[in-house]
Amino acid sequence: MIGKDSNHCQVVSESITGKRNVDDYTFASIDVLSERLGRIKKFDGAFAGISFSPEVQKLQRRVMAMS
Repeated sequence: MIGKDSNHCQVVSESITGKRNVDDYTFASIDVLSERLGRIKKFDGAFAGISFSPEVQKLQRRVMAMS
């Protein structure tokens, strides 16, 4: 399970740094990580202040603009 989580993080990280193209897999990885972050925030209010970096938020806006 940890390997799969790391893979999503790695895909997003490499997309931000330009090591890979921003593609559908990047957006799918952001969706997975977003859903997981939402679950963590619901689990414990201590995580309520956690958010994605500005770079990831910019990618999320690109997804919303495309849909």
